[in-house]
Amino acid sequence: MPQTIELEEYQTRRIPRARMTDQIGELLFRTYGTQVIVEFPSPKTNFEWELTPQGWVGQVPITSDLALVLEPKTPIGNLFRMLEYAYRLKSFSFPDGLVATDSLEDLYEQLADILARRVLDRARLGFYRAYIGRAERLSHISGRIDLRQMARRPWAVDVPCQYQEHTADIDDNQILAWTLGVILRSGVCSDRTQPTVRKAYRTLQTAAAPVAFSAQDCVRRPYNRLNDDYRPMHALSRFFLEHSGPSHKIGDRTMVPFLVNMARLYELFVAEWLQAHLPAGYQLKAQEHITVDGVTGLSVNIDLTLNETASGRTLCVLDTKYKVHAGPATDDISQVVAYADLKGTREAVLVYPVPLQYPLDIPWGAKHVRSMTFSIDGDLEVVGRRFLDILLDAVA
Repeated sequence: MPQTIELEEYQTRRIPRARMTDQIGELLFRTYGTQVIVEFPSPKTNFEWELTPQGWVGQVPITSDLALVLEPKTPIGNLFRMLEYAYRLKSFSFPDGLVATDSLEDLYEQLADILARRVLDRARLGFYRAYIGRAERLSHISGRIDLRQMARRPWAVDVPCQYQEHTADIDDNQILAWTLGVILRSGVCSDRTQPTVRKAYRTLQTAAAPVAFSAQDCVRRPYNRLNDDYRPMHALSRFFLEHSGPSHKIGDRTMVPFLVNMARLYELFVAEWLQAHLPAGYQLKAQEHITVDGVTGLSVNIDLTLNETASGRTLCVLDTKYKVHAGPATDDISQVVAYADLKGTREAVLVYPVPLQYPLDIPWGAKHVRSMTFSIDGDLEVVGRRFLDILLDAVA
């Protein structure tokens, strides 16, 4: 295992200059400058390296001998519960030890092991197959002859055919194969888990090619009684693909880091938690897309809108802000007020993961802007219900 440098969210740490070469520092700056602010040794930094993670957690392999470990502020158990809600993993039966783990890398590794074992279980039953339309020239007749193509080359010995092939080389399996390949390239899995992941990957390769997919390809997929067990596997695949950072070469290997964007995770978690706990009479829309100007194509995505089910009226707009500030920034207020204006509601809410030193609850022109806290410390169910009670009181 490589040596590690441990950093914590938004906390600056100085590293002795001898521990990192200029080449490594430049690689970190150019490849992961968005995730970690890199200050090069100078009089300002007392001639040491200065590294500050920017709301990302996970593991970044720098060389074969060195990796950065970006630790979250929130307890790992709470991070796991956030992932459960955000990626709809409630259908999994997770082992008790998974919630008790104190390492983000261990959490990643155990989730990878669960996905690999689910794939192997499905392999024993047989991978899901579907009929795919094919059109090619064959030495024998299969399906329907393409008479138009045949007329263009009447001298040809092979016959142009259109037929249906019953195959496992389909999206459902290709997504899993691609995801397992990404996990193997991450370098996070230890000798304890890697053999299982590698076995699942090789088993899948006999049925489906590991074609490149994005996290969004795992969402809103069609399922039926024959492939319904793929639903949680695709949910896990979405998690791994969404949190795979920019890759880079280490020797002859391409390394894919594991990086969780905490702002994105917090946004997904708040949305899914509210969806699961809203009482009857209310509806929540997440990432509502609104075109502001059809000519220029100007548009916005509103984090969350809370609506009244019976009338469809928007009661308030909510914008999650994974930030640690004394009070709301003016730009954030202006943004959520603009969202409220677009939706024709008076109430605009900024949601933060920690209590603000200077909370907001004021009129802003014709709107009412307030800050609320959905804390990610403590019992998430308790703080979530407290948040929901305050929110519903505010829009009543």
